Amino acid sequence: MEASLYILIPLSVLLVFAIAWLFWWSVRSGQFDDMEGPGFRLLMDDDAPPSHPAESPVDTQSTKLE
Repeated sequence: MEASLYILIPLSVLLVFAIAWLFWWSVRSGQFDDMEGPGFRLLMDDDAPPSHPAESPVDTQSTKLE
């Protein structure tokens, strides 16, 4: 039982430091700067219709029967 504690305690300390470092990195890199903007961008409609309708796919590999 004690032998497992010698392994688990250092691993848990390393895990805490890894999580703290990842959180610090994400805050410093701006991951949490705009929490509401992407959600609102999803809800915004494009009011302008597309400039040209979608064309039907063209068969570029048609074969000629002669």
